[in-house]
Amino acid sequence: MKKWIGFLSFVLLAWSLTGCYYDREDKVYPNGAACDTSLASYNNKVKPILQSNCYGCHSGGSPVAGFALETYAQVKVVADNGKLVGAVTHAAGFSAMPKGLPKLSDCDIALITKWVNLGAPEN
Repeated sequence: MKKWIGFLSFVLLAWSLTGCYYDREDKVYPNGAACDTSLASYNNKVKPILQSNCYGCHSGGSPVAGFALETYAQVKVVADNGKLVGAVTHAAGFSAMPKGLPKLSDCDIALITKWVNLGAPEN
């Protein structure tokens, strides 16, 4: 009988520990509910996204396809003509970016889109 009580105690303890996990924002909010698009400006939100995902190809002396995205002025041009949002949302008629890599996160796309819709402010 003591063996069964010990075994049952062990099973209950093991079962209770399976409910413990580390909350990851992308798992808890899979649809980007925690994505903060307020204060969407170039310096605060957009530039870090571009640095992480675009500078590898769209910077330097010979940027791919002639699109340099290193400065606010360069990015503003493609934001104003619709090519930035078209590319990152993989819209029909645009070259999907980043080329050959997974699509940007929903949050990053939402930030870029909001920024463009606000008139692409620098600060």
